[in-house]
Amino acid sequence: MTSDEHLDGNAIAGDLRELFGVEMTTQSGSCAGCGVVSVLAAVRVYRSGPGTVIRCPNCEKVLMVLVNRPGSIRVGIEMLHWLEVAEN
Repeated sequence: MTSDEHLDGNAIAGDLRELFGVEMTTQSGSCAGCGVVSVLAAVRVYRSGPGTVIRCPNCEKVLMVLVNRPGSIRVGIEMLHWLEVAEN
């Protein structure tokens, strides 16, 4: 399916903070593929292509894709069923 050359969700902490304005690696989300609920720090991050692919730590379905563009970040939400952002 994928190679073992991945990082954890902390690798995208800066991008997620820029998008959501809060620390996101401690926030929970659910995979629409297998239903597992995990914090974003536990996801598998692959940066070998033109974008950053974020996969479920359990079934490896693609949850999100981030593409850094000049002046913006494009976010593709694939199999992320829900994302809970706790109030500070």
